[in-house]
Amino acid sequence: MAAEHYFTAEPTAPARAGEVRFSVAGHDFQLAAAGGVFSADRLDPGTGVLLRKAELPDGEADGAFLDLGCGYGPIAVVLATVAPRATIYAVDVNERALALARQNARGLNVITGTPDSVPEGVRFAEIWSNPPIRVGKSDLHELLSRWLPRLAPDGVAWLVVGRHLGADSLAEWLVAQGWAVARHASQKGFRVLRVTPVDNELSRP
Repeated sequence: MAAEHYFTAEPTAPARAGEVRFSVAGHDFQLAAAGGVFSADRLDPGTGVLLRKAELPDGEADGAFLDLGCGYGPIAVVLATVAPRATIYAVDVNERALALARQNARGLNVITGTPDSVPEGVRFAEIWSNPPIRVGKSDLHELLSRWLPRLAPDGVAWLVVGRHLGADSLAEWLVAQGWAVARHASQKGFRVLRVTPVDNELSRP
């Protein structure tokens, strides 16, 4: 039951309502959460590291962004707040999480839905994710192999992964798949990986 939220469309855990409060980039957030979704009682530490250490877009950023595995929406809400001109696609397979993300993103430029709801032609300026490492390498690799190729040629993906959960081996796998990967930051046992197409002139070691 502990990992049910990862790939369960309709969680069976009680939908005990709660809220999560946190601050990022000078903004205070108060989001609705509930049982049966990822980290319903607090902002997940990995997500917190990602939002503090990755390079958040500025107010002039536009285009399509992807929050992959959005949960109740903390990453999507932050991105939509700091980059209001961008369109944020927040995707998850958990229907309860999507309902919460939709509620939390009300009034923001966020489109919530299942992965299959994203139009095929959309290319992303940025992809943000605290990916579900515990589903196993095969499922994780399949997930990233589906979405990373949808980066725009000058796009960037920001991933946060626990060091003890295979951050470095994931970085090596991504490089082997043809991506440029930089270990952008480390904090509290997590690594923030910056992933770009190898021919992206903004790629850096």
